[in-house]
Amino acid sequence: MGVKINGKYIGELRNELVHQTGEKIFTDAPLDNHGKGEAFSPTDLIAAGLGSCMITILAIRANSKKINIDKPTFSIIKNMQSNPRKIQELSIEICLSDSVAKKEREYLETEAKNCPVALCLNPSIIQNIVFKYV
Repeated sequence: MGVKINGKYIGELRNELVHQTGEKIFTDAPLDNHGKGEAFSPTDLIAAGLGSCMITILAIRANSKKINIDKPTFSIIKNMQSNPRKIQELSIEICLSDSVAKKEREYLETEAKNCPVALCLNPSIIQNIVFKYV
């Protein structure tokens, strides 16, 4: 069974999105595309979804192999192109504890890079992915 998300345009280039659980988020057009930039833009959600998906897959794979990854973090910079207007590049930095054994790192990095969101992105979107162990 799929997940249902309902959306409603609420004016001024803003939308309200409601997850089947009742959780709500709002989107707004970005400043450089006629909006107020007061909430995530739809393409911001794609970038955030990629980072969140990569961390989630890391946690799932680490749990299944009993690897302690503590509480990894990520940051993403999204760059747009103008003609056609679309995401051009996503630069992702994932920070994990340096206590993750070197022999486990390649496995976890490969799994994160192959998360469901990454696999859904158009191949023309450049994904610069850096893993840091701190």
